Amino acid sequence: MTDPLAFGRTLVVAPHPDDEVLGAGGTIARLAQAGQEVFVAIVTCGRAPAFSPAQIAAVRGEAERAHTLLGVRATSWLDFPAAGLSDTPHSQLNSALQDLFAQVRPTTIILPFPGDIHLDHQSTFASALVAARPHQADYPTTILAYETLSETNWNAPYLTPGFHPNVFVDIGETLSSKLQAMDIFDTQLKAFPHERSREALRALALLRGSTVHMAAAEAFVLIRHVVQCARTEAAGGN
Repeated sequence: MTDPLAFGRTLVVAPHPDDEVLGAGGTIARLAQAGQEVFVAIVTCGRAPAFSPAQIAAVRGEAERAHTLLGVRATSWLDFPAAGLSDTPHSQLNSALQDLFAQVRPTTIILPFPGDIHLDHQSTFASALVAARPHQADYPTTILAYETLSETNWNAPYLTPGFHPNVFVDIGETLSSKLQAMDIFDTQLKAFPHERSREALRALALLRGSTVHMAAAEAFVLIRHVVQCARTEAAGGN
């Protein structure tokens, strides 16, 4: 799982713009540099009156520039209401993600962690699992969950799932790209010591890396990994 080639075609699903960079920006850059196809899906979009048209356009522009920097092949915008997935029929989000998975046909999907404090993250994870069910021959064989600073670490201890990573991706060579991508999000980046700061993001990468003797890493929880045997044709006589 540490080999970028093992991921295959990858889809990173983000409840909101910047979650994909916070949780998997270094991995996205590493996969793209290795020649892999990486796609991003942004599930929600700001709505009036909480967000003005100018704010919505600004965030979308930031995401598109960040994705270009990281090497994302294409970005899909599902445009569900931000901070409103709990009021959205579960079947609608299931269906939208099923359609997207059928279109992209990812081998690996990378999702927000189900124990995140934000309900949008929880709903995104649940619907993505529904969309990725192995009810057909073509389905994502690997599912990983990423951590999001200010969401994953503020769960309720012992009451909701804790983030205990068991997959680590070396981003020593792409940490700078991840930080540059986050720098683009002027509307989201905060000043240290806020968790959504450049310094905190770098510190987390160094911490995750040091736990597995790497300069920097992104950590994930493995949800599913299917090992398929190569098919061989039965020998036939003339």
